[in-house]
Amino acid sequence: MPKALTGFVAIVDDDSAVRKALGRLLGASAICSRAYASGREFLQSLPSGAPDCLIVDLQMPEMTGLEVQAELTQAGAHIPTIVITAHHDAGLRERCLTAGAAAYLVKPLDEVVLLASINSAISAELARAVAAPGR
Repeated sequence: MPKALTGFVAIVDDDSAVRKALGRLLGASAICSRAYASGREFLQSLPSGAPDCLIVDLQMPEMTGLEVQAELTQAGAHIPTIVITAHHDAGLRERCLTAGAAAYLVKPLDEVVLLASINSAISAELARAVAAPGR
């Protein structure tokens, strides 16, 4: 059976202004979101339901976006992930994409690109779930 959509996108960023701005953008696009101030807070929320997509900041204290991705992979969780960062680095970009990120976007974010990335990531995950049922 294909994965059912949970109806929300998770936003994980230690900057409250970024969380608020992204929440407003998604809300204006009729996308429900839940915001988390840290990777640990997000990971602890997973038992109550995984998001359809994750937007995670790369540079956060305590736990980076790459570390969040690694924990999800280790747990066998397939959550389409969009990594965002204010500090572009080609090596980090490659590491994020190799770790399974659906997109790597540099702040300030282009709203159209972000929304397209979310739609693409969710569509790709649904196609993967249909092609490999039971995973």
